[in-house]
Amino acid sequence: MTRTLIIAISLEITVSVFLYGKSLAAAPATKNKGPPALFAFGDSMLDTGNNNDLLTALKCNFRPYGRDFMGGKPTGRFCNGRVPSDFLAELLGLKKYLPAYLDKGLKTEDLLTGVGFASGATGYDPLTSQIASVISMPNQLNLFKQYKRNITAAVGQKQAAKIVAQSTYVMIAGNNDIANTYFSTPFRRVHYDVPSYTDLLIDHASSFFMDLYGQGSRKIAVLSMPPIGCVPSQRTLDGGLRRECSERANEAALLFNSKLSPKLKDLSKQLPGSRFVYMDVYNTLLDIFQNHTKYGFEVGNKGCCGTGNIEASILCNRLQDTATCKDDTKYVFWDSLHLTERAYEILSNETFNKYKNQLL
Repeated sequence: MTRTLIIAISLEITVSVFLYGKSLAAAPATKNKGPPALFAFGDSMLDTGNNNDLLTALKCNFRPYGRDFMGGKPTGRFCNGRVPSDFLAELLGLKKYLPAYLDKGLKTEDLLTGVGFASGATGYDPLTSQIASVISMPNQLNLFKQYKRNITAAVGQKQAAKIVAQSTYVMIAGNNDIANTYFSTPFRRVHYDVPSYTDLLIDHASSFFMDLYGQGSRKIAVLSMPPIGCVPSQRTLDGGLRRECSERANEAALLFNSKLSPKLKDLSKQLPGSRFVYMDVYNTLLDIFQNHTKYGFEVGNKGCCGTGNIEASILCNRLQDTATCKDDTKYVFWDSLHLTERAYEILSNETFNKYKNQLL
């Protein structure tokens, strides 16, 4: 679905944060004994609605998305309900929902306990966000700089600096770089083979991590690339008649991960006071995909929405309601790219329990 033409754009994001209105993040979680806030960067796994007002086809602020979210409210989350950034905010004792920074209903208290800057369909490769017309990683960082100015005005420089320095930062990207930009368009394959392209991704990722550190962040958790070759759309496009996992996509993901983990260790040594945490989600997700019945799922190779083979974003819409499954708790995937709320909750809990000592 993402074999799109390049739209040469330069995103200039200007945000007006309204300090009024009903907030999704208002629901309290357990008493917080961890970081003062959580900030999320990256792609659709963590995006909670930042694409809603962008001129892009890659958004999901419409039904059937969000049908299990607060009584059926589509908020721009690429899921039927909550996504990992929401679950992590709750597990950290902050709040039940992590709002998108571009949500016009944000209140001051929402800002102080964290927001998400992630944008569905983006990647470490700047070309990826250009193809999709979404918020690039550098522009997500620009939004974070704007956020810092807003909270400084609200609570003062000393308190704002404390929030920035003591909070947890989580991010994931690279999936769209491999599946969309590299394998679905010719633009990078002309100049790069898979090893050199993953080197390019690591270079862009490292620059982002160092820039984020330069803005005052210290505790940065980076999720590995998942087994992208096993999502339903990749099975359909590159898995043959039997719709097996795309081996070349999974091999590229593993190669990227093998370079990401040592890079994060190096950065932790190089940057004073920093803590970069590599969080492996590849193996957890691969186990869920390959042994879905062990986790209580009945369907693990197609999504709930429509046929489940190719639909995602605007292809998963109201017209698909009659074809969409009735019980998404039986499905690992909500659409052809993204997991259901139940699968995300399992992933979030297992990952948090594994790495919580490094996150708190």
